[in-house]
Amino acid sequence: MKRLAVVIGIMFLFLSTACAQTEKNAAQEESTQDPKVWDFGRIEEGQVLKHNFIIQNDSDRVLNIKETNTSCGCTVSEIEKKTLAPQESTKVNVEFKSKGYSGKVQQFIYVNTDSVDEPIIRFVIKAEVVK
Repeated sequence: MKRLAVVIGIMFLFLSTACAQTEKNAAQEESTQDPKVWDFGRIEEGQVLKHNFIIQNDSDRVLNIKETNTSCGCTVSEIEKKTLAPQESTKVNVEFKSKGYSGKVQQFIYVNTDSVDEPIIRFVIKAEVVK
């Protein structure tokens, strides 16, 4: 009887660990599926973080990028190339300065284009800032 209880206990422990790992993997997969969202995860206040987003011109026309804007002065963006031929891509370099922040932070980067289908491309960066 004691063996059965030990075996059931071990099985329960294994099953709960496996479920927790599956939930963690699902959360990570969700954050990596959207190429327009980047989560830096848990960071220390004061860090300067960088990420490059990719813009791909999937149309059959030239895409002109007019300007980029951010939702906050703590976030700076720079585009490497402003004119993209069909199927060409470029990087949007983003820098986030976390000084003065704490808790969950979300900032937006807006890329204004001459595209009729998507005139404004929005990218999102996220972080949980700890002091």
